[in-house]
Amino acid sequence: MRWPRATVPAWLVHAGFLGLLAAAGTAYAVAGPDRRALIYTAVTVLPIITFLTALASGNLPDRRPWLIAVAGLVLLTTQQLIWPTWIAEAHLGRAEGSPTDLAQSLAHTLFLAGTAVALRRRASADPGGIIDAALFGLCSGGPLWEWVIRPHLPAGAPPMGQALLLGDLLVLFGVAGCLLRLGMMGRPGRGTLGYLVLTAVLTLAATATSTLGGGGGAVWSAELMMAAYLTIAAAPVHPDAPEVTVPPRSGTVVSRQRLGWLALALSANPLIAAVQVIRGEGSSSLLLPVGTLLVVPLVLLRIRLLSAQRDRAEQTLAYHATHDELTGLCNRRHISAEIDRALADLDRGAIDEVTVLLCDLDGFKPVNDRYGHPAGDAVLRTVAARLTATVRDQDLVGRLGGDEFLILCRGEAGTDPGQLRDRIAEAVRAPIPLLDTTVSVGVTTGVAQAKPGLGADRDLLIGIADAAMYAGKARRHDRAVTLP
Repeated sequence: MRWPRATVPAWLVHAGFLGLLAAAGTAYAVAGPDRRALIYTAVTVLPIITFLTALASGNLPDRRPWLIAVAGLVLLTTQQLIWPTWIAEAHLGRAEGSPTDLAQSLAHTLFLAGTAVALRRRASADPGGIIDAALFGLCSGGPLWEWVIRPHLPAGAPPMGQALLLGDLLVLFGVAGCLLRLGMMGRPGRGTLGYLVLTAVLTLAATATSTLGGGGGAVWSAELMMAAYLTIAAAPVHPDAPEVTVPPRSGTVVSRQRLGWLALALSANPLIAAVQVIRGEGSSSLLLPVGTLLVVPLVLLRIRLLSAQRDRAEQTLAYHATHDELTGLCNRRHISAEIDRALADLDRGAIDEVTVLLCDLDGFKPVNDRYGHPAGDAVLRTVAARLTATVRDQDLVGRLGGDEFLILCRGEAGTDPGQLRDRIAEAVRAPIPLLDTTVSVGVTTGVAQAKPGLGADRDLLIGIADAAMYAGKARRHDRAVTLP
């Protein structure tokens, strides 16, 4: 069974959401206390139904994370069934530290954790930006807590209740920032992401309304929480839902997070603490310790990502500095340095001889002229792979440029370059398949060897191999030259 996407366009989801929102809001406003609890409970059950239906129909491909989210929704519904008047009696956002407060925080954590796991593939395209957005969101919640929420909490609110409420608010801010950042990565999935963002915003608004209004804000906070439940219910049935976990297409441009804004966000909580000290309020607020507990792991993760990116960049630069881009072989600079190192080892007596084989392809230019440069590049890559497979693991193969290759053998005494030259010729002249045809090229190899105590340098060794190679081309056969 597949979700009938063709019959559930986005406009119908939006219309259904708005219709249910209006119906539930109106019914709750005009109903009595007993019926209000029933209406609110029914709304909390609706997202569980839509999530399970979407999972059963395959509209949510990654099942595990969404099941985690459903577990959070089930916990919220269970909380509502155990204490049906909790919302109606304005206990939301009062930092009472009750088991219901703990259940709500745990439920939000489960739902948000499931959402984060579901979006991990999409976030993999910009992990640094996601962490920056989470940090910005977390730190943006500090001023709201310190100057809006905390002053309106009941005088007897226990520290545990305040810590639960603060942590809940900061996590919601952080997740909202992450979801907004994910929506910036590309069009696919934005509809579902928009509903998830709206869920976080409405939950924050409901909590703030209940805190600021006390008992008088119970109806409005309940209305906002029902709207949050309905946005959750709409998210899995939106036609964009299957695309939420799909990474953005390659080449998608993601706007960069400005470090200035990030620095401003990170300095928010210390600045608030400084203002408290200046006002003589002391350090009684939980914002700094709780905010730090949430922010520090993200900062460490961001530093780890930056360090890993730097290491990868250094490795990439080092590789491109020593390797040929087309074939992946050592480039001229690196092979030259390795020859110098081998000759130094020869002078120290660490090895018995150094052999250099200079290989130039025969018949490559006609292939390039007839079939084009892409075909020529394919031939060069094939020849490079065959040369690498022909020599020993300790030997080094490099590309000097064009169709010229060089092989460096740090061999033992008695190495027969003629046998290696024959193996190279046999391997190279094997047919090379292209898209619509097969081509063959030959190779002429000039060999030069250096023995201990002769004081040969790199230029002399390569020059002799080069002379032997051109002499071989002239006579149509290869010749080995050994330094006297």
